[in-house]
Amino acid sequence: MKLDVIKLDGTSAGTLDLDEALFGLEPRADILHRVVRWQRNNAQAGTHKVKTRSEVKYSTKKIYRQKGTGGARHGARSAPIFRGGGVYKGPVVRSHGHDLPKKVRALGLKLALSAKAKAGELVIIDEAAGAMKTSALAKQVTAMGWKRALIIDGASVNEDFMQAARNIEGLDVLPSMGANVYDILKRDTLVITKAGIEALEARLK
Repeated sequence: MKLDVIKLDGTSAGTLDLDEALFGLEPRADILHRVVRWQRNNAQAGTHKVKTRSEVKYSTKKIYRQKGTGGARHGARSAPIFRGGGVYKGPVVRSHGHDLPKKVRALGLKLALSAKAKAGELVIIDEAAGAMKTSALAKQVTAMGWKRALIIDGASVNEDFMQAARNIEGLDVLPSMGANVYDILKRDTLVITKAGIEALEARLK
């Protein structure tokens, strides 16, 4: 698969051959769903917590006699039926993460890249580097028509470019190792540098 390469100012910078094994696969919603679900579950904090009956501070004295009251039998005010009592089967601190095979995760990333390429939402740029102001970069992004875009660079991201892009709404910048299915699918446009293409090919082969 051959794709045009452009510079940040929109001028042409030649063409680039993309690996069909990464950018030419037929997208599969089931694999993408599994990987996104794995990502979001691992990101969930799981710190929600309620007090159970054993954790509520109340006297353990029997609140009234067992028989003769005409009411239900109760042994303590900490029962879930009472206001201020413990919560029955409420949420506890736990991990929501689950395992997913590495091969499935790698396949999910390949499918996400292929989905963007097939939809025509993949853009290859020469490089994302150079000292520039946020206002200048914002004008270039607007001129390109990138409203919600993710830029993937090589092993590391140029510090000056990262600082310029940091305050632009709808624009995210990641190194190649940070590329993930959720962020790729969430954005309307996927922008990858030539160094990012090389790094992704080395990572996924």
